[in-house]
Amino acid sequence: MTYLPATHDPELRPQRRSWPTHRQLAPLYVGVLGLLISAAAAWNPSYWGDEAASVMSAERSLPSLFRMLGTIDAVHGTYYLMLHFWIDLFGASEFSTRLPSAIAIGVATAGTFVLARMLTGARVAWIAALVFAVLPRVTYMGAEARSTALATAIAVWLVVLLVHLVRAGTASRSTQSWLWIGFTALFALGIYVFLYVALLVPVLGIAVFLLAPDRARRRGQLMAWSGATVVGLIIASPVLFAGVSQKDQLSFIGRRAQTGVLDAAVNQWFGNVPAAVIAWALILLAVVLAWFSRGRVPALERNRAALGVMLAWMLVPSAALLIGTHVVTPMYSLRYLSICTPAAAIALGIAVAWIRPRWAGIAALVLLVVAVVPSYVDQRGPYAKNAGSDWRQAASIVQAGAHPGDAIVFDESVRPSRKPRLALHLYPASFTGLRDVTLDTAYGDTGSLWDTTRPLTSVLDSLAGTDTVWLVQYSGSSEEKAGTDLHTLQDLGFSVASTATVVHTTITELTR
Repeated sequence: MTYLPATHDPELRPQRRSWPTHRQLAPLYVGVLGLLISAAAAWNPSYWGDEAASVMSAERSLPSLFRMLGTIDAVHGTYYLMLHFWIDLFGASEFSTRLPSAIAIGVATAGTFVLARMLTGARVAWIAALVFAVLPRVTYMGAEARSTALATAIAVWLVVLLVHLVRAGTASRSTQSWLWIGFTALFALGIYVFLYVALLVPVLGIAVFLLAPDRARRRGQLMAWSGATVVGLIIASPVLFAGVSQKDQLSFIGRRAQTGVLDAAVNQWFGNVPAAVIAWALILLAVVLAWFSRGRVPALERNRAALGVMLAWMLVPSAALLIGTHVVTPMYSLRYLSICTPAAAIALGIAVAWIRPRWAGIAALVLLVVAVVPSYVDQRGPYAKNAGSDWRQAASIVQAGAHPGDAIVFDESVRPSRKPRLALHLYPASFTGLRDVTLDTAYGDTGSLWDTTRPLTSVLDSLAGTDTVWLVQYSGSSEEKAGTDLHTLQDLGFSVASTATVVHTTITELTR
C-alpha cells in the first residue's frame, strides 16, 4: 500500500501565512517617505506668531480654552483641542508640536498615492506621491504647528472615499450606505479642523459628474453626494456660524498687500520661480495632450477625467477665495489653499507619466525635484518662519545673561503675532525667575489669545530696588524708533550695559 505524504492532504497541509504584497504596502512606503521628508530638521526654525497661537491655546486649561473659543479662533478649536492632549503627552518643543503635522503629511502622501492609482495607474501614483512629498507648500505645512497639514490629509482621503463610492458598482446597498455615512462624517470633521475644507464642495460635485461610469448611475450618485454633503454641512454648522461671527479676525488679510496672480502661481504651491515654471509647463503640457488625445490615444483618454478633477481641485477653491475677497471680506491667503496640494501633485504626476520618450519624463521629474531643494533648505533654517522669526535665539540671549530677580520689559507696539513677549510663553525656561513688570492679566485668564499689559510708565514703582532690566524690542517698531521705554528707564537711573540684535529682535540690558 502506498501512503501519500501528509502535506498532500488539504486538511493536514500547514496554512501558509498571508503577508501583504508590495502593491498593498506601497501607500505605507510613500507615507513613511512623506513623513520623514517633512519631519527632517523640523526642530530647527524658531516658533512664529501663528504657531504661538496654537501652542499657547493648547497649553491653556480646558475651561480657559473653551472660554477663548467663544470670542476668537473658534475655527481652530478642534485642532487646539487635539494639540492640548498631544502636548500633555509629549511636551511643547518645536519638534513635538510640529510632529503631528509631519505625520499628517505622511497620511496625505499615502492618500495621494491611493487616489492617483485609483484614477490612473501605478506609474502616475508613484510620481504623484513623490512630487507631493517634496512640494514646498507641503514641506512647509509638514513642519508647522498649525492645522493645514491635518486638513490636507482629510481632504485627500475624502476624495479617495468619494471615488470609491462613485465606482463601487458591486457593493451592497447596506455597504454603500455606511460608506456614505463615513463620507459625511469625514467631510464634517474636515471643516471642524479647517474651515476652508468647505471649499471642496463644488470640486467633489465635479468629481462625481466626471467619474461616474454612466449617465444612469451619475444621477443617483449626484443625489447621494448632495444628501451627504448637506448633512455634513449641517453637522459642521456650529463652526461655520462661528467662522462668520468671528470673521473680523481675518481683517489682517486686508491690511496686507493683495496677492497677485503671479505671486500665487509661484508661492501657493511651488515655492520659487524655477519650480513654478517647470510645474506649470508640465501641467499645461498635460492639458494640451489631454485635449488633442480625444478619441485618438486610449491610454491618455482614460486619464482625461482624472486630470479634469485635479484641475478643478486646484482652481475652483482659489477662484472662490478671490471672488469672496472682492465681494464679501478679505479671505485669500496662500496658506489656505494648502488643501489643494494633492491635486497639483497628481496633475504633475499625470503630465510626467505622459511624456515620451520615457527618459524625457524622468528628466522633467528630476528637474522639478532639484528646483524645489532650495526652498526646502530655506524652510529648515533657524530663522525660516515668517521671514526671520527669532524668538528662540532671543530667549537664549536673555537666559545667558539674566539672573533671578531681574526685570524684563517687552515691546508692545507691534501687532500681537509679532510681539517679542510671545517668547516668554514659548520658551519659558529662558525666563525663569525674571519679573514681567508690565503684565496685567496672563493670557490663560483672558478671553483672548494674548496677555494684557500696562504701559511701563504706570508700573515704575515695581522697579524699586531692581538693578537690572532687560528690554526686548521688535527691531524697527514704533516703540524702538521712539525709544520711549528706553528713555523712561534711563530717566530712572538705568544705563545701557549691552545690546544684541538677532534678526527682528533687539535685546538691551540696562543696569543702574
